[in-house]
Amino acid sequence: MSQLHAAITAVNGYVPDEVVTNFDLEKIVDTTDEWIRSRTGIIERRKLTGEGKGSSDMAVPAVEGLLEKRGISAKEIDLLICASVTPDYVFPATSNVICDKIGATNAWGYDLSAACSGFLFGLETGRRFIESGQYKKVVVVGVDKMSAILNYEDRNTCIIFGDGGGAVLLEPTTEEVGIMDSILKVDGSGREFLHQKAGGSVLPPSHETIDQRLHYVYQEGKTVFKFAVTNMAEVSYDIMQRNNLSSDDVDWLVPHQANKRIIDATANRMGVPSERVMLNIQRYGNTTSGTLPLCLWDYENQLKKGDNLILAAFGGGFTWGAIYIKWAYDPK
Repeated sequence: MSQLHAAITAVNGYVPDEVVTNFDLEKIVDTTDEWIRSRTGIIERRKLTGEGKGSSDMAVPAVEGLLEKRGISAKEIDLLICASVTPDYVFPATSNVICDKIGATNAWGYDLSAACSGFLFGLETGRRFIESGQYKKVVVVGVDKMSAILNYEDRNTCIIFGDGGGAVLLEPTTEEVGIMDSILKVDGSGREFLHQKAGGSVLPPSHETIDQRLHYVYQEGKTVFKFAVTNMAEVSYDIMQRNNLSSDDVDWLVPHQANKRIIDATANRMGVPSERVMLNIQRYGNTTSGTLPLCLWDYENQLKKGDNLILAAFGGGFTWGAIYIKWAYDPK
């Protein structure tokens, strides 16, 4: 019997209409367009506005567009995994909300939280359900409404993040395409350098936590940058070595869009030239769980069946990893 692989058979993304430029941020925090561009590569990012709008309101159009591309109905989905650090609610799972909104009445699902590495962790999890033969159609969503947890008086964080997300459909194939290998890592000792201080069971919401503005993203930028540069670059190189891939064999590096300098360092370690590196940080900023599917969505028409892709990410927690994928279809 031929080995089953989990192949991405469709991808779609969604970003809100409202654009927040560096010049907009200049008006509310002590920063400049030149400072942001030179240190991050970001020019603008998107923001989800409107009362009662949450991450599911970006995931739903992403998934609906995905289904339309593939020509299937929501009722055919077996499992939906949602990677996010900004769920609609503490509970129920945003995955459940998405399934309800799109009419995926035959699916089950759950949320997965691994910060900026969430989409990678979701892909690996979805892959295993496909390879086991248990499911035929698994949707993996990566989405975050980071504006909900940003302090717009903190120039170290508010300039970096944006709102958005995307989704992919995983289906089984016996061809030599799909998810081929993964290396995923965590180091909980890094949690103090990038986290949200309050809102969990350790420090539940209270008047004091709100007054102290502890429900926002907290980051020690220099420490996180150092860890990210080293670990994201090394794990990407390691997965190439493990699969006997040279830099010429890698058609695309799909890096988490956290910082242009981190992306450049990863590409340099792998020996991959800039023209084979997916980049959209300048338009969307860091959408956390959403960056990787948004990259695949933006570059989908440039991908060819059999292309070797390395997806890499680093996130709070710390979490990091790389996944090797052979692309499964030609541009449509």
